[in-house]
Amino acid sequence: MDTMAHSQWLHDVRENVENYPIAAGDLKFDIAVIGGGFVGLWTSIFIKQLEPNARVAVFEKDQVGHGASGLNGGFLMTWWPKLASLRTMCGTDDALWLADQTTESVSAIGEFLRDNDIDADFTEAGWIWAATLAKHAGSWNGIVDLCRKLGRDRIFHVLEQEDVARRTGSSIHVAGVLERRSGTVHPGKLVAGLARVARQLGVAIYEDSPVLHFARTSPSVLQTRKARIVCDKVILATNAWTTEVSELSPYLFNIASSVIATEKIPGLLEKIGWTGGESIADSQSLVNYYRTTRDGRIIFGQGGGSVLYSGNSLSQKLRFDRDIANTISDFNRIYPMLRDVVIDKSWSGPIDRSYNGLPLLGRLQSSPNILYGFGWSGNGVNPSRIGGRILAGLALDRKERWTENGLVNGKARRFPPRLFGYLGGTAIRGALARKDVAEKAERPMLALDRMLVKLAPAGLEDKIE
Repeated sequence: MDTMAHSQWLHDVRENVENYPIAAGDLKFDIAVIGGGFVGLWTSIFIKQLEPNARVAVFEKDQVGHGASGLNGGFLMTWWPKLASLRTMCGTDDALWLADQTTESVSAIGEFLRDNDIDADFTEAGWIWAATLAKHAGSWNGIVDLCRKLGRDRIFHVLEQEDVARRTGSSIHVAGVLERRSGTVHPGKLVAGLARVARQLGVAIYEDSPVLHFARTSPSVLQTRKARIVCDKVILATNAWTTEVSELSPYLFNIASSVIATEKIPGLLEKIGWTGGESIADSQSLVNYYRTTRDGRIIFGQGGGSVLYSGNSLSQKLRFDRDIANTISDFNRIYPMLRDVVIDKSWSGPIDRSYNGLPLLGRLQSSPNILYGFGWSGNGVNPSRIGGRILAGLALDRKERWTENGLVNGKARRFPPRLFGYLGGTAIRGALARKDVAEKAERPMLALDRMLVKLAPAGLEDKIE
């Protein structure tokens, strides 16, 4: 999709990416992965590392990385901010193990990039969970206390107000905590590098090859526009487009996130003091997330945008101008000294929200040879590697901690049926937006909005009352 190439990340790599063929004819593989983004590529790489003789293919409907993997903020976040939800879903032992794995995964991604000579602008400079309103100060206290209670007292470091203002380059930040072992990456460069490594390992990659149908049989048969594929296992790594799978659709709700990229302003970043490379997210309901890039841009995004009726909504409209305007407004509020900076790029992308903000991974109950991984909920760049390792183990029928933990085939809460979910989600999203506006204006919320926000699914961070 040409419009998707207007993300800053995909624009940066547009002249240096490899093109892969269209699937054609009769094909046969051991494992077919549907989706050529982070989840699909990590999964295929892990499968080949664990079982080099496995015949693996990735089928991508557009170009590799042109879905959510090329439209995000490039944050390498862990699951520690979601520890409460993770513990409820998986139990304490598995929650701690999985969160530990996401911490180790950040460093492992850096090692993978170095080992494979991939320059993806990797940093491990930390993530700041910040407050831009006094009302939001301490939003993290419940998670910090839970980490300490469970023996992880060095995950978060509480920052003094002067320190958080210095690190973020704006005195509007009144409080915050630093998670040191988080990082950032250039998503376009990362996904291109993953595809190259997968291909070198022997994975067949097909672009412009949307899977129009897959049979819930063993072996399964997939149909694209020009190919018929027979395979023993199918892995659905389809992000927001998973809403088109009837068994999984009730557990997924799609919303948009909109992002802006400024012009290159290294001198201004130096002037305001935002030079440490930390990524930042605030504590409002429609969360803002922001970071700098190696070449001196600011990437500033806002989650919780327009509600999408289905995965195909983004195929039809890839920009949400009102959401982008709201994103620019909050950028100007947080960095008023940069109000006159030119916005070079702006775009929207999908977030595949699960109810608790954690991914769902497992097998279709009626067709155990069909696996799935979706519901990354705005935090998939780093956790997709964890999901890829889990899915690889499941595809190879391995009995190990990766395949036998509470996240695999975990119990998940359903959303209302699609039309009602869309209408209800739109109402709740509107209430959350009005909540943020009211808090900024220091005025009370409407009673109806107070009721509606209580129905909202979990966000990027667990805010324990």
